[in-house]
Amino acid sequence: MSDYPPEKIAFEMRTPVWCRSQASEVGDACREVVDQLLEVNVLSRLRAAQWGPRLRKKYGDTRLEAACARAIAAGDPSYHTIKGIIIAGTETDPEPETSGDAGAAAFSHGTARLFATVAAPDTTDDDHVDQVHDEAEVEAR
Repeated sequence: MSDYPPEKIAFEMRTPVWCRSQASEVGDACREVVDQLLEVNVLSRLRAAQWGPRLRKKYGDTRLEAACARAIAAGDPSYHTIKGIIIAGTETDPEPETSGDAGAAAFSHGTARLFATVAAPDTTDDDHVDQVHDEAEVEAR
């Protein structure tokens, strides 16, 4: 290794242990991101876990930690997401309120408009209910 340039030697010395210790110095969220990256296929994902010092040097520990926490909350703790959060300056924005619907679109016209074309059967007339049921079976075939 004596014939390697210094930057190559530094890269080779950045092991998973080194990545985790650097992330721990920033904070818990940063450490969690690195831990998730190195959880599976450590050797193939080692390069992805080495981004921390670059972002740390350029943006500082506070912003990097906040961006990591935000990326974890968003469910995408990747380098691109974290860097995008920092560049956009949204790492300190409050979390959006969730409605509990996991982002599903809502039908906001109400049930009256949703079922406007469906006639409600007269429940007092059992023959009518049977007829509607029979017609539905025929259409389903």
